[in-house]
Amino acid sequence: MKSLIDHARSFRNRSPERPEDFARMAQGQSPQVLFITCSDSRVIPAHITDARPGELFELRTAGNIVPPHDSTHPTSEAATIEYAIEVLGVTDIVVCGHSHCGAVGALVRGDDLDPVPAVRDWLAHAAPRPDGDVDDPTVVEAVQNHVLTQLLRLRSYPCVDKHLATNRLRLHGWLYEVHTGSVLVHDADSDTFSNL
Repeated sequence: MKSLIDHARSFRNRSPERPEDFARMAQGQSPQVLFITCSDSRVIPAHITDARPGELFELRTAGNIVPPHDSTHPTSEAATIEYAIEVLGVTDIVVCGHSHCGAVGALVRGDDLDPVPAVRDWLAHAAPRPDGDVDDPTVVEAVQNHVLTQLLRLRSYPCVDKHLATNRLRLHGWLYEVHTGSVLVHDADSDTFSNL
């Protein structure tokens, strides 16, 4: 923790942003992309995309899960998605899964999650259980299937559906390989993931 605190103390002096950049950021944000990804500490959206402050609006959840839309019980995820689209006007949403995902691995293996009931109940939102090789530590195939399920789930959100229908929004499925640094993208025409 000490090194993180030391870096936070000196951030302003080390940052590539100049004083006028900070002043500009204080005026508001206008990201073009909502980037939905896992909370995993190895997945850093700005690192992967080389985004500058203000370019990505991020939603990070355990297992990059998009819960089912339920207007009677709003969630933080639904509020973030709605705000990104309706207020910030993002034009693209990326759902980015990653290899070696603990959440997807637990689902594929059918791990006993009773000792962590909040995790168990959250992962229940991932239904259906993603298909994949139980013995593959990268769980790449399962993560690909999981990303596609989350993209379908997004379409059930009224604000997403409305903007997709008018071509003001595009959805993208990505897979970040932790072990190689590669990013794969889903091609809807061939229904395959290939290098970006």
